[in-house]
Amino acid sequence: QVQLVESGGGLAQAGGSLRLSCAASGRAFSNYVMAWFRQGPGKEREFVATISRSDGTYYADSVKGRFTISRDNALNTVYLQMNSLKPEDTAVYYCAAANRPYSGGNSRVDRYDYWGQGTQVTVSS
Repeated sequence: QVQLVESGGGLAQAGGSLRLSCAASGRAFSNYVMAWFRQGPGKEREFVATISRSDGTYYADSVKGRFTISRDNALNTVYLQMNSLKPEDTAVYYCAAANRPYSGGNSRVDRYDYWGQGTQVTVSS
């Protein structure tokens, strides 16, 4: 069992930056595949980025080149650095952890076993 707590959300202007953090409790954080998802108003939850046990990363096309996911296993924390923010990035951002990787990739909501409560990111134009 792992508990996830996100922080770092807030209000930013278009073109600005924010850094989200997700602190995990429990053991063996390094064994989890970690990810960020987001859910905008009236939209379904969508994949943003994932990082594997060996620090391999994969991004949604909509954020590629602007967002960077990273992890610090010593601190049990995963980060999402968001640069060049756009109003369409406005959403609640969720941290997620998966017990194992999947051969078809880890970009689906149903691949993840644990979720944080979410943090709001609002980007003004």
